[in-house]
Amino acid sequence: MISPDELDKYMQQCAEQDYFSGVVLITQGSSQLFAGAYGYASRSWKIPNTITTRFDTASVTKLFTAVATLQLIDQGVLAFDTLVIDFLGLQDTAISHAVNVFHLLTHTSGIADDAEEESGELYADVWKTRSNYAVIETADFLPQFAYKPANFAPGQGCRYCNCSFVLLGQLIEKISGLPYRDYVRQHIFAPAGMLHSDFFRMDEVNEDVAEGCDPLRDEQGDIVIWKKNIYSYPPIGSPDGGAHATASDLDRFLRKVKAGALLPPQSTAAFFTPQVLQRGYEAWDEMYGYGRYGYALCFAVDDAGKVLFAEKEGMNAGTSAVIRHYPDHDINVILLANIERGVWEPVRKIHRMIMAG
Repeated sequence: MISPDELDKYMQQCAEQDYFSGVVLITQGSSQLFAGAYGYASRSWKIPNTITTRFDTASVTKLFTAVATLQLIDQGVLAFDTLVIDFLGLQDTAISHAVNVFHLLTHTSGIADDAEEESGELYADVWKTRSNYAVIETADFLPQFAYKPANFAPGQGCRYCNCSFVLLGQLIEKISGLPYRDYVRQHIFAPAGMLHSDFFRMDEVNEDVAEGCDPLRDEQGDIVIWKKNIYSYPPIGSPDGGAHATASDLDRFLRKVKAGALLPPQSTAAFFTPQVLQRGYEAWDEMYGYGRYGYALCFAVDDAGKVLFAEKEGMNAGTSAVIRHYPDHDINVILLANIERGVWEPVRKIHRMIMAG
């Protein structure tokens, strides 16, 4: 199982080599197995991260969008088979009229993304030709993807798509009458007891919020300069990414969802159930097994069809995050970093510890 001393030593080494800057939290039920903070929340001022530092959670935010969508479905004001384009009045776009809510939740819509990351495009490159400060509200994202040709017909494939969650955010806004961020604050953060979570603008001063930056290295691996991420994506979070949270708040969120505090029993069970095969993970590997998507969650499933863990991860310039639940052990693993790619090797290390028993 988890060896706190071994894991702390490993994380210290990662931080000293500037491959990790952030926090690690591991819980089992109501018990804390490990908590540690490493690196700097502000590298400019050498202010260290703490376990209560708030981090940009990148695409982990999609979990909040998924739960919000399921809440509206449970209220009967939305359905999995609701046709999205007609509902939103987006008939003049290139998005297929056959795209429904289930497709968006499970990455099976086939719609184009603003950055086709599976084809090697970088999200940060979107903002080389468009001002990131021009994209604040959910509808502001539409010109970046709505008129691009689809990758496949709805339901005929599976391809990770950030902008499918932008459309879900628009549905949430139209049905609830609330801006997306206000809906999440009122119906996700508040009932889950996520007292330290919010959507913080990058151009405002906020307490205990980590600043994102990445080391640029030369061919020998030596750091040449640290580059901030302020021009790499919009200045405030949206339905597909960018909410801020502490590790404890994310742990609390996942446990509240599983306990039925945010969704009724049927939807709670569905949220923790694989729905479709995840494109690109048809073969076994240490981290993912046979990967399947749920409603934003990704599931590692072994040869016998057993779920090893459910997770959501995210990454942008200057930030990376993963939240993972091991159902057989009732263990949650949360890693938040204010450095790109910081969480991947540590989460593999932790996985091996857990699976070793």
